[in-house]
Amino acid sequence: MRFCTRFCLPALLVALAGCGSQEPRTAKADEGPAIAVSTIAVQKAEWPTVYEVTGTVRARTSVQITSRLMAYVREVRVRVGDRVRAGQILVTLDARDLDARKRQAEAGRTESRSAAGEAENAIASARANLELAESTFKRMKDLYDKKSISDQEFDEATTRVKLARANFDMAQSRRQQVTAKIAQADEDVKSAEIMTGYSVVAAPFAGVVTDKPVEPGILAMPGAALMTIEQGGGYRLEAAVEESNLSKVKPGQSVAVQLDSSELAGRVGEIVPTVDPAARSFTVKIDLPASPQLRSGQFGRARFEIGRRSVVVVPAGAIQERGQIQWVYAVEGGRARTRMVTLGDRVADRVEVLSGLSEGDRLIFPVSGSLRDGARVEVRP
Repeated sequence: MRFCTRFCLPALLVALAGCGSQEPRTAKADEGPAIAVSTIAVQKAEWPTVYEVTGTVRARTSVQITSRLMAYVREVRVRVGDRVRAGQILVTLDARDLDARKRQAEAGRTESRSAAGEAENAIASARANLELAESTFKRMKDLYDKKSISDQEFDEATTRVKLARANFDMAQSRRQQVTAKIAQADEDVKSAEIMTGYSVVAAPFAGVVTDKPVEPGILAMPGAALMTIEQGGGYRLEAAVEESNLSKVKPGQSVAVQLDSSELAGRVGEIVPTVDPAARSFTVKIDLPASPQLRSGQFGRARFEIGRRSVVVVPAGAIQERGQIQWVYAVEGGRARTRMVTLGDRVADRVEVLSGLSEGDRLIFPVSGSLRDGARVEVRP
């Protein structure tokens, strides 16, 4: 760069001087009165050392909506770009088979519940027979103890009690079986209702539809994407940071993010702990403030401040440009002199000067439109 400044500046000045009305040009000695100008001193300042990476804007929360059933799509109620609310119906599937299964399950439950009444009646009848048999047995036992009945009559009374008790136990067991069938029928109905509910696909949260490959008439398969929804209000820039610079990036660190012509104040929200073996880089996720201009897929640049350095800076308004040539006007011996400069980073309204100026040089600022190289100037406070 110093080589270019030393040997190329004279050639550039000669070329510029011969370009007619193009600036900068050297003013003739007999040009009019001195031009009143103000000057500033070139100063050094502490300037941030910036590490810049590129990345892509992604939604913080994005989900692919899939089907849990294999069924034909009957209706699609949204389009790409539509904003949806939580619970809004997006897609309906053909559920006629599921409706039939549900009706079948409900019929089975009705049948089981009707059998419950019969089981209760059987228990009541068996209980009455048991009570009668037990009462008869007590009387027969008293008579048997008094030797008033034969052994056979007592044995018959004992057998009738045992038979009545067995019938009662059987009726209770039957009632338990019916209860279990009712419970199973209830579960079948619930399962059928759940499966039928899967035929209506709803939005899990409020957001924007960003992709919709599904169309009416296609066969939806379990796990196959029907559409993609991004949750609104939360975006971040995902950028690849070289492995060698990862130690300079911390969670919570402020980051300047450039998107098109706008600049946003981001913050490091997450650092993915795995390394891309091909690029030798980490993915850093930078949270972005809410903005209506943000869209998934946007290209962005993230500027991490990783240190500070002392540099020569001048006001951006002092820089004159034409094409790739940049210069300033300095005051030397009462005249304006062109100084070709090489510029570095720009922060707000100040620009870093890499070459062409030294600390303490006096620059003309602001610059008048009539100012030319070699023009007589009068410095005023």
